[in-house]
Amino acid sequence: MFKIKKKPKAPWKKYYTKDEMKLSVPMRSIYQNLEESINRNPNYVALEYMGKNITYKQFYQLIDKCARAFLQLGITEGDVVTICLPNVPEALISFYALNKIGAVANMIHPLSSEEEIKHYLKETNSVAFVMIDICYEKVRNIIDDTNVKKTIVVSAKNSMPLLLGVGYLVTQGYKIKKPRNDSRYIYWNEFLLKGYLYRGTVEVKYNPDTPSVILHSGGTTGIPKGILLSDYNFNALFEQAIVIFKDLKAGDSILVILPNFHGFGLGVSMHLTLCLGMKLILIPQFNAKKIDELLVKYRPSVLTGVPTLYEAMMSNSGMKHVDMSWLKYIISGGDSLTLSMFNKINKFLEEHGAKVKVMQGYGMTESLAATAVSHGAAYREGSIGIPFPGTYFKIVYPGTQDEVPVGEDGEMCVCGPTVMMGYLNNEKETNEVLQMHKDKNIWLHTGDIGCMDENGILYFKQRLKRMIISSGYNVYPQHIENVIEEHEAVLKCTVIGIPHPYKVEVAKAYIVLKDEYKAKRSVKKSIEEHCKKNLAKYSIPYEYEYREALPKTLLGKVNYRELENENKR
Repeated sequence: MFKIKKKPKAPWKKYYTKDEMKLSVPMRSIYQNLEESINRNPNYVALEYMGKNITYKQFYQLIDKCARAFLQLGITEGDVVTICLPNVPEALISFYALNKIGAVANMIHPLSSEEEIKHYLKETNSVAFVMIDICYEKVRNIIDDTNVKKTIVVSAKNSMPLLLGVGYLVTQGYKIKKPRNDSRYIYWNEFLLKGYLYRGTVEVKYNPDTPSVILHSGGTTGIPKGILLSDYNFNALFEQAIVIFKDLKAGDSILVILPNFHGFGLGVSMHLTLCLGMKLILIPQFNAKKIDELLVKYRPSVLTGVPTLYEAMMSNSGMKHVDMSWLKYIISGGDSLTLSMFNKINKFLEEHGAKVKVMQGYGMTESLAATAVSHGAAYREGSIGIPFPGTYFKIVYPGTQDEVPVGEDGEMCVCGPTVMMGYLNNEKETNEVLQMHKDKNIWLHTGDIGCMDENGILYFKQRLKRMIISSGYNVYPQHIENVIEEHEAVLKCTVIGIPHPYKVEVAKAYIVLKDEYKAKRSVKKSIEEHCKKNLAKYSIPYEYEYREALPKTLLGKVNYRELENENKR
């Protein structure tokens, strides 16, 4: 459980009241926090999935039935169960049911490879596995090499309305190879029936010192690590968020495109909003070409997404006449926005009748993906805003614990109630990123470069590991990206460092052009001239490469690692 030993400086505190800065987190489980919302809002819709509504009361009944079924299977307090599902109701039902009985939910991506799934199951010593049926062909080859005793199979049609479910079976479901119902595999509906057989105690006592959830780092900078998060982490995020998002109320809705195995998705888009009594519109498979149809159909109060979602939204021709005046909040996180993209989004929102601006947030999975956001009187162009109440930031010289002067760049460190318990089975890396400073507080060293002004307003610059050192100069890829994306022909740009025989590293720019400029021969020369005019000589890209699209990770971020690896071949 988080406790401040000595209060750090907080120049941003003037943007909060004294009571807001005294963040109070109730001592209860993730499930118990949800239960309070269920009791307040039993008849509100909790989940909408493919046209089917599940009220909070029905959600409660499904969670209870699922919890009993897990217990009947022999799952006990402290056991790890891996959930490998897209955004279907069964993912959240399983998540809260496991928390209710004191088990640990290990959330992973359904598109993970065969070997990755095996690694996740073995690393966490999972005793059960809840998977979407399309994973079976991968899972059957590796499941015997793990400690999983039972695999629960979910179909996308399970929670669909009847006719839609039949249509899914006829058009897609029949193609999927599925396991037989036997001692190793059980289908979701049959699994739930086991809940009726259990007669013992269902809910366990809250324990602040044990992990409740395992999420995994995105993996763009190396092998994904298991991140241990607690009930306290999740409930602290809820208490912080209700201070910031004051206009949200029960009955509001959110379009849930971000996945349940992502901190931003699970913590912000799902747990936070359910605890507020909001409706989650679950999108199991997002199609960027249909973002206009989703917005027109659902008119959500909140839209959360990574920058690539907003790129897709702005380039969608169907958005031309979409009115967005119904939006209460639009939040970007999971990856940084270039200043150019930040301004483009706000201009787009204004042109479509929105009365709000994009709120850029900052966080890591290691801090439940949300620690700062640009909002209210602290809103600034291109800023990641101020820390959430109860969370503290400091900027230090990289590789040290010493603070830089106000306004100077350095490594961002975070201290707060959403900071992880540590990495799973990795004490060495845990101790590297979670460090006790002179103030006796534990600080998360983020590996991100940023700065803080005299008012405590934060500006993200880039990942420390992405910094290019060329002939002794520090070259910042994101600054180059900002400059290139200011060019009228550029849709998206990513810059990496590539080896050079005597400069050590130089910058290489990967550029995606807007459709209307792709056929123009003069464009490339114009972009190079633009760089010469707006960048220091040592920052000008050594190479330019033009592509139709940039590689993405499973979470929708630009995959810098893949681009770097291409240049090592």
